[in-house]
Amino acid sequence: MANRNLKEMLIAKLASKNHHQKRMQCLMDELSLDKLPLRMECFDISHFQGENTVASCVVFEQGQAKKADYRRFNIKDVAAGDDYAAIEQAVRRRYERLVKEEAKLPDLLIIDGGKGQLNQAQKVLEELELEQITLISVAKGSDRKVGMEQIFFPSEAIARRLEEDSLALHLIQAIRDEAHRFAITGHRGKRDKQRKVSVLEGIPGVGAKRRRAIIQHFGGLQEVKRAGVSDLKQVEGISQSLAQVIYDHLH
Repeated sequence: MANRNLKEMLIAKLASKNHHQKRMQCLMDELSLDKLPLRMECFDISHFQGENTVASCVVFEQGQAKKADYRRFNIKDVAAGDDYAAIEQAVRRRYERLVKEEAKLPDLLIIDGGKGQLNQAQKVLEELELEQITLISVAKGSDRKVGMEQIFFPSEAIARRLEEDSLALHLIQAIRDEAHRFAITGHRGKRDKQRKVSVLEGIPGVGAKRRRAIIQHFGGLQEVKRAGVSDLKQVEGISQSLAQVIYDHLH
């Protein structure tokens, strides 16, 4: 039984490896790349009406996600909703660090977006003298349907299209979708964290330390809102009078 299970696992693993290898080979052929894209990185931007902007960078090696190398970037000092500037900042911070640390660079860099986002990333790579990295961007088509993606190259004015059943397109979609998921997760976490604290901000006598103590005591903001004065004063550092102030503020 153990031998049979081991054989089945090995067959499945080899089949998976062959599938990833085939998708990378198709990507190299269909995009006319100079070499097999063994390491690929993809950036995406997430925000809500321009606020709490987060950039994600996901990494795929040998056609599979390498989550230990994923990174997020909290975008700073950028105008609300300026995705071009956000991409420029994230790409710059990522590759300035990799160059400084002499770390492994990607064979293929994918930007989720159109020609504008692509141009910002290209500017950074040129300034850092990283022209050896192949750069593309992936934008949804005019009707924004899956399978209608447009692929832009810096040197080409017209976007390329791959067949809907193309293994190369499926790999690009998988990487793009993972970057999007990772960016959304980071953005929501940042937004939720801000919401938890913001309701308690501005209350006289309640600083950062007491805000944390209140949240930790009740386990969440909804529980804090449901608490009475007698409940609030059970929190360490909260007196009867301060509990009343907090209660009045929340209600």
